[in-house]
Amino acid sequence: MPSTPRLAFLDRSRTLAPPGWSRWLVPPAALSVHLAIGQAYAWSVFKSPLESSLDLSGTASALPFQLGIVMLGLSAAFGGTLVERNGPRWAMFVSLVCFSSGFLVAALGAATRQYWLVVLGYGFIGGIGLGIGYISPVSTLMKWFPDRPGMATGIAIMGFGGGALIASPWSTRLLDAFGEDSSGIASTFLVHALTYGAFMALGVLLVRVPPDGWRPAGWEPPSTPGRLVSTAHVSARNAIRTPQFWCLWVVLCMNVTAGIGILEKAAPMITDYFADTSASVTTSAAAGFVALLSAANMTGRLLWSSTSDLLGRKNMYRIYLGVGALMYLALAQLGDSSKPLFVVCALVILSFYGGGFATVPAYLKDLFGTYQVGAIHGRLLTAWSLAGVLGPFIVNKVADHQKETGHTGPGLYSLSMSIMIGLLVVGFVANELIRPVNPRFHEPAGEPVEQTAAQPAEKPAEKGTDR
Repeated sequence: MPSTPRLAFLDRSRTLAPPGWSRWLVPPAALSVHLAIGQAYAWSVFKSPLESSLDLSGTASALPFQLGIVMLGLSAAFGGTLVERNGPRWAMFVSLVCFSSGFLVAALGAATRQYWLVVLGYGFIGGIGLGIGYISPVSTLMKWFPDRPGMATGIAIMGFGGGALIASPWSTRLLDAFGEDSSGIASTFLVHALTYGAFMALGVLLVRVPPDGWRPAGWEPPSTPGRLVSTAHVSARNAIRTPQFWCLWVVLCMNVTAGIGILEKAAPMITDYFADTSASVTTSAAAGFVALLSAANMTGRLLWSSTSDLLGRKNMYRIYLGVGALMYLALAQLGDSSKPLFVVCALVILSFYGGGFATVPAYLKDLFGTYQVGAIHGRLLTAWSLAGVLGPFIVNKVADHQKETGHTGPGLYSLSMSIMIGLLVVGFVANELIRPVNPRFHEPAGEPVEQTAAQPAEKPAEKGTDR
């Protein structure tokens, strides 16, 4: 069915790059979307105002963020094939509409003191925008940068980690200007809806896809790829039938759970840790800590994913999970003894958290090829959905319980830290179990693997299965 003239510019055919198009224009297009939806990582700035203005517990105030992450994973999983079929411009436009309208509904909820509307808008509607926007550039970047897939996805996905670097101080200033009551929160949400909508539109207009078979000038695929780097292709339907997919699912889930627990409660956590010391933390300093974590998250996405092009994906995840567990151990045992030590450990953990997100698309490309890698990535992000609930739930629930039993300061979080160490060990073991994909899951040799709008996503998968 042809598109209506009004939406014809969203067609995949309209995004085909003309001769001479620079591939370096694609990462900025992806960044314009990821920097906007990365605002989700600054949710902790709204926790205290919402708790005081709407009389919420710490667990309840985390619900919009948790639901947003759940919907991110689910929409990425169910929409991944549509993103592959319709192209990145369509995906970015859908993300823009959902993310901005989610803020509008949340603003209405805050203004009317109906918290369920905040949850519905920011968590459910906005979460769909998060998922579609997050995976929108992945497959496109893989095709534009076959020579440096880790770096390419790191450039774009670092925007999601860096979104809070902008949103945290900006949201704090807006709340200072409008007030931290329900009316001030509503006004802040409204400004976010309009500003982010305009910013994301830049990516919608700029993004392009390469012609079929395009390669960077002078680059040829390596003749002897690494042991875990496949030159074959696996469909999304077949990928979820492999043990490699589920091992990587566990790896991502454990790494995300460990990082997101700190990130969601960052501002109150550092305040609690040093509340009973002479080095107490002010509200503005706590907001600055959130911004620092965002910077580490963002930097880790580019730094560690680029490093994975040299060390290999499996070795990189050994560092994320193994060294990350040691950082949590340091926080649990020594975190309150030194503010610099606390900050450094948290920054390393968040850099690994971000690096894990940016490295996983390249890991998927190594294991399953570029065919439908965006759809496979979307299915893998269901691990993020579980982790988005699990991480904040562990940290908030344990802290609420510890507070009820009279604990203060680091005592609110020591048990949570121990749980996170255990989860990272589980992820480490799962990473060790990853092996090359069995050839029976590969697409038949000679079959076309470039997907177009007219090519159904599931048909080749069945051929590969029957082989």
